[in-house]
Amino acid sequence: MASQGRKPAAVGVKAPFPGFVEPALASSIEKVPSGARWIHEIKFDGYRVQVHLANEAVKVFTRRGHDWTNRFKKIADDAWHIKAGSAIVDGEVVVPAADGTTDFSVLQNELKGRSTSIVLVVFDLLYLNGHDLRKLPLFQRKAELKKIIDGTEIQISESFEIEGREMFEHACKIGLEGVVSKIRDSAYASGRGNNWVKKTCAQRETLTIAGFALDEGKWDGIYLGRRKGGDLVYAGKVDHGFDKVSAADMQRRLKPLIRKTQPYAKRIAHKGIWVEPKLLAEVEYRAKSVEGKVRHPIFKGLREDL
Repeated sequence: MASQGRKPAAVGVKAPFPGFVEPALASSIEKVPSGARWIHEIKFDGYRVQVHLANEAVKVFTRRGHDWTNRFKKIADDAWHIKAGSAIVDGEVVVPAADGTTDFSVLQNELKGRSTSIVLVVFDLLYLNGHDLRKLPLFQRKAELKKIIDGTEIQISESFEIEGREMFEHACKIGLEGVVSKIRDSAYASGRGNNWVKKTCAQRETLTIAGFALDEGKWDGIYLGRRKGGDLVYAGKVDHGFDKVSAADMQRRLKPLIRKTQPYAKRIAHKGIWVEPKLLAEVEYRAKSVEGKVRHPIFKGLREDL
């Protein structure tokens, strides 16, 4: 761990290392906010992670607190060079394209080969050298974050202090996923709140896989469900976004889950091969019908981090 050299002055409140912290989550909004109190960041299409540096070790956790250090070995190796004795860093693991965009499905394929192409993009610092930073204003936390990752392979999620509408239009124009807007002097608040808000260029949702279809033995997509209370409600079918590899992998994962009856609370008129509703799919779509079915959906990948 690169704690040698000039250490930053102590900031925050002296406190013991807290362990995994429930991450702050952005609430979805219809319109990107405007005004000087807001800063705007690119919304990345990857795996949300929390990186811990403590006791001469690095650990990488998913947003639900699962230890994925072994799956994100490169990220752990990169984080080893953070200039701190102890730290908790909030960020996203992505595979950046040449044009700056990121794609969740590309990330999944890269991970299967223990890729060296993945990058950690960080946007918040919760703990540093024995001090809790969560009550400090966001702009100060990000300033400290920049100091400790300088000279490493880790990238910072830059903040743009421009009008939200302008930021969003530009993000969509160049093919980015969307924008996350944050109150620049806000404290770090775990859970979903209004200090962080998000607006996506295309709608995204994590849906339950209820079954799959074969057309004369060939892969023909998956049936989706949305949880409403204890019920699973039909949310449409997606057959775009699969290649030969992902279709074969999906079929391999679903076959052990096959069941005789539909898992939906209300039976649908489609013929499918039904499965226990245990796997989650990330789906991108343009709109939803009145009944909640996704329109023009594209499969982006399995959500194994949730």
